Amino acid sequence: MTFTLKEHTADIAVEATGDSLDAVFADVAAGLTAAHCESVPDPETVDAERFPIGLQAESKEALLFDYLDELIYERDVRNVLPAHHEATVNWNGTWALEAYAYGIPLDAVSAREIKAVTYSEMELEETSEGWRAYVVFDV
Repeated sequence: MTFTLKEHTADIAVEATGDSLDAVFADVAAGLTAAHCESVPDPETVDAERFPIGLQAESKEALLFDYLDELIYERDVRNVLPAHHEATVNWNGTWALEAYAYGIPLDAVSAREIKAVTYSEMELEETSEGWRAYVVFDV
């Protein structure tokens, strides 16, 4: 996992890199988890359940936004912190995501609230080393 949390005025940003689009999606999601709390327990030690996420979008940037937004939604609905992410991104005439995360019960972590993902300054680009993403979250 390769991500860095960056201070951003009243918000927090995640910059992630990966050797594939799959990896950078999972790394940004891991950055979102890390933005919530400093330490995430092993899923087996807190009776965490693995859950799927399936999405489609017209662009890879919209897919990344929707994925992160869905993780925040799952946090709120399930009362869990999504962690230990896996993601597969495909192009078949539309961008599609098949992802999995473990829901760590919120009472097992000391987490701050991330209100929303933003399009503000969002970047998703292919580089000579793979992929790079930069996403700002509203706290």
